[in-house]
Amino acid sequence: MTFRTGLAALALTFVAACGGDVYTPVPPSAPDLRLPSRYATIEVVEVQLPTYAASEDIFVEREDGTLEALGPLWADDPARAITLQLSRDVSRITGAQAAPEPWPFRDFAAAKLDVRLDDMRATAAGDFLLSGQFFVAPDSGGGNRAGTFAITVPMADGAGAVEIARARSAAVTQLAEDVARRGL
Repeated sequence: MTFRTGLAALALTFVAACGGDVYTPVPPSAPDLRLPSRYATIEVVEVQLPTYAASEDIFVEREDGTLEALGPLWADDPARAITLQLSRDVSRITGAQAAPEPWPFRDFAAAKLDVRLDDMRATAAGDFLLSGQFFVAPDSGGGNRAGTFAITVPMADGAGAVEIARARSAAVTQLAEDVARRGL
């Protein structure tokens, strides 16, 4: 075996070992709620996640309370994906023009929505938990709003990655509805 052949075999082995990742897409949501917004345009700041939830791993809570990576990975960066979904859902619910930061239009948005999660996981009890705070800051005129939230979406026993992805999508939609009711 020549050096080049050995190097090629090593590279092929490395590529084969790395090729086994399984990615789980999050299905799109379709909120039914319709509420008017005080703001015609809303900039959605990239959602802040706890360290474990910001990774591409899907985490589940074990019986002892520790978090463990399930194995399959999220198909998109969680902060980016949640921000995009929140923007779409807020727009669909309120009829306002909502877009993720940086604001892509020439004029400024009438308000900024900032969401900071402190928890996002499949629980040992069989629910998907999404909790944290939201902040709405109008561009002018005051009227800042803030609130906390704790959303749980039930899942089937022994839920896998696809069920967890569906629950995450439903939880983000519920968050968008809550923000529309209390903040926009």
